[in-house]
Amino acid sequence: MGESWNGGNSVVYFGKGGDIPGNRRDEQELTVLCLRVAQASITYLNTLLIQDILADGSIELTEEDRRGITPLFWSHISPYGEVKVDMTRRISLHGDIARLPDE
Repeated sequence: MGESWNGGNSVVYFGKGGDIPGNRRDEQELTVLCLRVAQASITYLNTLLIQDILADGSIELTEEDRRGITPLFWSHISPYGEVKVDMTRRISLHGDIARLPDE
């Protein structure tokens, strides 16, 4: 599992071959803390996606399959692509668009 996150580190810190930039300890600590927040966020979203896929019961998993499921994957992340943010919508895991109430 650690190899997956190490691969993610090289994506985030692409300029220095995956190494944390800078030599100041406070900057390095902040960088690592920010990476932890990004990893936790991706893990949470991945967990919700896995639960959503398995919730309808159309996929039968063996005990071995269940042991192999992990939320530590980056394959759906496009780190260098364009990100379009629409603050009037929420992320929906069911495919429908949830609008925020007008204020």
